[in-house]
Formats: sequence, C-alpha cells, structure tokens
Amino acid sequence: MNRQHPGSSTVRLLYSEVKSATDRICGRTRPVTLTPLDAGAIRTAPRDPLDDRPEQPCEVWLALEFMQHTGSFKARGALNFLQAHQDAGTLPKAGVTIASGGNAGLACAWAARQQGVPATVFVPETAPAVKVAKLRDYGADVRLVGSEYAEALAACQAHAATTGALASHAYDDLLIAGGAGTLMAEIHAQIPDVDTVVVAVGGGGLFTGVATVAQEHGIRTIAVEPAHCRALNAAIEAGRPVDVTVNSIAADSLGARRTSASALKAAQRGGVLSVLVPDEMIVLARQALWDHRRIAVEHGAATALAALLSPDRHPHRGDAPPPSTPATSYRPAPGEKVVVVLCGANTDPTDLITR
Repeated sequence: MNRQHPGSSTVRLLYSEVKSATDRICGRTRPVTLTPLDAGAIRTAPRDPLDDRPEQPCEVWLALEFMQHTGSFKARGALNFLQAHQDAGTLPKAGVTIASGGNAGLACAWAARQQGVPATVFVPETAPAVKVAKLRDYGADVRLVGSEYAEALAACQAHAATTGALASHAYDDLLIAGGAGTLMAEIHAQIPDVDTVVVAVGGGGLFTGVATVAQEHGIRTIAVEPAHCRALNAAIEAGRPVDVTVNSIAADSLGARRTSASALKAAQRGGVLSVLVPDEMIVLARQALWDHRRIAVEHGAATALAALLSPDRHPHRGDAPPPSTPATSYRPAPGEKVVVVLCGANTDPTDLITR
C-alpha cells in the first residue's frame, strides 16, 4: 500500500505538509462551522477548596465537521491525496481503490468523481447500509468483503496489484493525514486562543493531522478511543503499532486493528492525552447531541464528546500531568477553552429517541 505522497520519505507528518494541503484544496472543501455549547454544559475539574478566585466555567465549542462534503472530515484528505497525485502525474487511468469502513470510501469516491477517474471501494460486509448506498450514489464500484476492515484492505491490495489502480488508504498516508490537518488549521484561525482539541481516533489519520497543527500552536490534543478499539492507546503503551481486538458500537468508523506509524509519532511528540471511553458513554453522548441540539452524528463522532461526559472513574483534568493509567474521561480546567470535533454523520438516525 502506498503510504507516502510523491517526494515524501518519512512517516512523520510535517506542519509544512498541512500548509501544502491547504493550498491544494482551498475553496474546494467546506469551511468548518464552530458553535459554542451552553455555559455550564460541561463540568470542570474540582477546584482547590482554598482557591478564593471567582468560579470560572470552561468554554466548549463543537466543530461541526460532519457538515463537510460526504458527511465527514475524510473529504479533505481524499481530495488532497488525489490532487497531489494528479499534479505529480501519478494518477492512473485505472483510477483509485480504497478499503474503508465507509467514510473514507465515500470521500475517495467523491474526490475521484471530481478528478474524473473511477473508484473501486472495498468495505466490510458489516458496513452500514446508508454508507454503502451513498457510495453507489457517488458512482463507486462497491465490493463487500469480510467482516472487518483488515479483510477489505487485503482485497483492496490484491485489486490494486492486478489492475494498476492507485491504492489509497483510509488513514495511513501522509497526504490523507495532511488533508485532515487542514481542519485544525481552520479551527485555530477561528479561535486562536483555543487551549485543547478533543478528537476521536480510529486508525489515526485525523488525529495525526490535528495533533500536528495543534502541537505547532501549543494546543493540547485529547485522543479519544472506544475502550475496545484502542489501536493508538495500545501503540503508545507498547512503543510501536500493534494489533488490537476491535469490538465497539463505533467500530464502523473507528475500528482499525492497528494505528499508523505517523499517528504514534504524533502522540509521542507531547501535548497528547489518550482517553478510553466505554460504549455506553458513546451512546449517551450521541443521544445527548440529538436531545439538546438535534444533531444526528455517527457513534464515531460522538466518541469525542463522550470523553467530556464520562464519569470520573479514571479522570484527567486539564491542568494536571498525564495519568499513569489510561484516563476514561477528560475534565477541562476552569477557564479552559476546548473544541470538540464532531467528525462524521453518516449514520442511520432511526435509533435516536425523540423526546
């Protein structure tokens, strides 16, 4: 699988590569919309009882990236990937192929249609029907293979080898991650004094891009994963990417068995906290977004917000050093300015309860 973009020789994403991505896709993606949560909606960390300063709540914003083309942030990376290969003369007439739980395939099919080349998308048989239908609407040749992303990936690799199609990757490519990083660049441009960004992590493409830009500006990144889809957390613990078991309600978008080397590099640079949340809190966060904002996102997107809603079994507070055991929630410090990325909404909303 081609992991590097034309001319690249490293697994570490550079800030300059995000800036190049911004130039490539400028005006072709939708600018992210940011909206504040109501004051007091998110609890802050407990205060020192002897602290006599006035009570100061945290400030939490939602980044509505699910309003992006194709319904997720993935459109940014896909467009950057194909445009870079088009510019380099390495985009074949056979088109592009990708394995995806759904969102990356949607973005790839959309970007391929922009470039006028065919797209063949391999998805697990467990992919939501709504995503498969949208893939076909974008004109993709959809192949349903296996029950996990890894099986679809193997079929995609075989297809690329036999047809000459350009193999894209759902997350493990610097062009994909660089395109995703343009989201954080837009967030910083709108809220220059943001302290913390909270983002869900699957394979690590979005996390890599977001963390790279955040680190450039001294912003903390909270990397949130389902407790049983912990590819990045396990890699941080082991010091290298390792395979993990995938078993979560959010597995259709966060169910990578192994994180990328570039995601681990970004996590090891500092300013990153890994948080693991249980499925029940992901469901609660998704329902809360519907109850209070009438926002219908997929479980993967709700995973980021779940970190701020989860009970304090192993909490982390914004002004404290990283915990020695995995945190299961994140409590902003008083006065902290936080942005939570809602990264995708390709979901069937019929299981949301209307109150």
